[in-house]
Amino acid sequence: MSAGKHLGKGSVHPALPDDGVPRLYSMRFCPFAERAHLALNAKKVPHHTIYVNLTEKPEWLVDVSPLLKVPALHLVGEKAQPSLIESLIIVEYLDEKYPENPLLPKDPLKRAQDKILVERFSAITGAFMKIVIHGGDGADFWPAIDIFEAELGKRGTPYFSGEKPGFVDYMIWPWFERLAVAEFILKESYNFDKKRYAKISAWLDLIVKDEVVQSHYATPEQHLTYWKSRKAGQTNYDLLA
Repeated sequence: MSAGKHLGKGSVHPALPDDGVPRLYSMRFCPFAERAHLALNAKKVPHHTIYVNLTEKPEWLVDVSPLLKVPALHLVGEKAQPSLIESLIIVEYLDEKYPENPLLPKDPLKRAQDKILVERFSAITGAFMKIVIHGGDGADFWPAIDIFEAELGKRGTPYFSGEKPGFVDYMIWPWFERLAVAEFILKESYNFDKKRYAKISAWLDLIVKDEVVQSHYATPEQHLTYWKSRKAGQTNYDLLA
């Protein structure tokens, strides 16, 4: 356990109990890693978290994440102790491995439709990165959110997954948690219109109170502080340590 501190180049791989529970390699402000945290917490899976500095990555990271990416889930309780990477692969594995509190629907068609919807969300993740990394104007951000506003209307439920949050909700939430960053960068051109996105706005008001979301929540102010430090070239990974 790294106790919230992000381990970097030259660090020693942390010694962890030989208890067979999964080990999640993460970065506290990574939205993709947040997906894995939410799934683990939603399913109440005991695990250890090791945070890593993604600017100066520890040499030992390659042993559990060959592509040097987070999240990486090291399955020390399995034969050969394999590691999984890519957030959606990790979450789907967890949903099948631990069937309690299912995130994806059992119906094959609904399951496929939810996975397609999350795949379509990549348009939003890409547009978000254009804004925060490349100074984009957000022109392709808002139309992408329109798709999810319409879909929530079609489903006629408070959450994308029904009467309580599930796979779609938890997989898209991390980027909505970071809307304050987009607002800070876009300034006057920020255009999250609550009338245009009435259903998404109601969804946001509900999901932010969810206990699973709260288990790995950072405030808008904390996200802003992190992104400002990143922009200044002095990324404060340990802001919440």
